[in-house]
Amino acid sequence: MRPPAYQLLADELRADITSGRLRPGERLPPEPELCVRSGVSRSTVREALRLLSSQHLIVTTRGVTGGSFVAHPNAGQLSDALSTGLTLLTNSPAVGLTDLLELRRALEVPAAGLAAIRRTDAHLAEIRSALFNPEIDDFDVMLHAHSIFHSAVAKATENPLFELVTRPLYQVTLGEEVVDSLPDGYWAQIDADHRALLKHLTDRNAEEAVVTARRHLDYLSEVNQR
Repeated sequence: MRPPAYQLLADELRADITSGRLRPGERLPPEPELCVRSGVSRSTVREALRLLSSQHLIVTTRGVTGGSFVAHPNAGQLSDALSTGLTLLTNSPAVGLTDLLELRRALEVPAAGLAAIRRTDAHLAEIRSALFNPEIDDFDVMLHAHSIFHSAVAKATENPLFELVTRPLYQVTLGEEVVDSLPDGYWAQIDADHRALLKHLTDRNAEEAVVTARRHLDYLSEVNQR
């Protein structure tokens, strides 16, 4: 079945944006021009623009100088979109927690080394603020802190692509069967690993940061296999 006209137009404009033919901040052709160029009605053009806006590819403003403009990349919005897709995958039979941990290992271990070299005092403060106390904090607090901690370490690499790609990994919801099977002392070990990694980042010890990140993921893999 042939896609609707608005979808075809949206796909055409999306290709112009993602290829770089239309740059961030650049104005799209006005609606009448898009109508003529594509041979569709104004309502079809507006539906295509609404679709692109919902995908955070364009922003539309009103007024004399208004129009539709290519959006500037936003890591948070892009991460949210990736997170949605990743959550759908991890809740399907095709992808499991083992696959997720394998991906985390491929990203987090080298990221820890880079963060140790490139981190700033501001990065350290952000990472430190994400520590938790397993003796008094409840599950939701610790789970949220875990996500913030690893996202902050990725940010400390000073490579925005690490932050973009890793953030969705920590937004995936753990299934009830995983939560119910966590061993005694699980959060105490997570806390100890986080504090050890923070120390190595503070000391700019990339070698030990990598070792600690790898050991942390080894522990998570061991827990997953029980």
